[in-house]
Amino acid sequence: MYAVIKTGGKQYKVREGQTLKIESLDLNAGDSLEFDEVMMVGEGADIKIGTPVVEGAKVAATVLSNGRGKKVTIIKFRRRKNRSKTKQGHRQNYTEVEIGKITA
Repeated sequence: MYAVIKTGGKQYKVREGQTLKIESLDLNAGDSLEFDEVMMVGEGADIKIGTPVVEGAKVAATVLSNGRGKKVTIIKFRRRKNRSKTKQGHRQNYTEVEIGKITA
């Protein structure tokens, strides 16, 4: 069985036992959480699609770790203008979770 959940402004297709990196949450490793915004749940021909969420559907998960992603480099460069060059870096925070039970 799989589900489509919404968290951090993004949608993820998840299965039981899957690990996933999502937007940073204020939780510690080992904490459990529940996703209530389930957009779709099912398997094969037995699929329930919500408008916008499926009533009563929940996805349980456990926090594995918190961390920071790989560095993304941003460069703004305008040719033939020596004083117009900018280099910047960014590392996005994330929370790694393991999907537990999906209930419809």
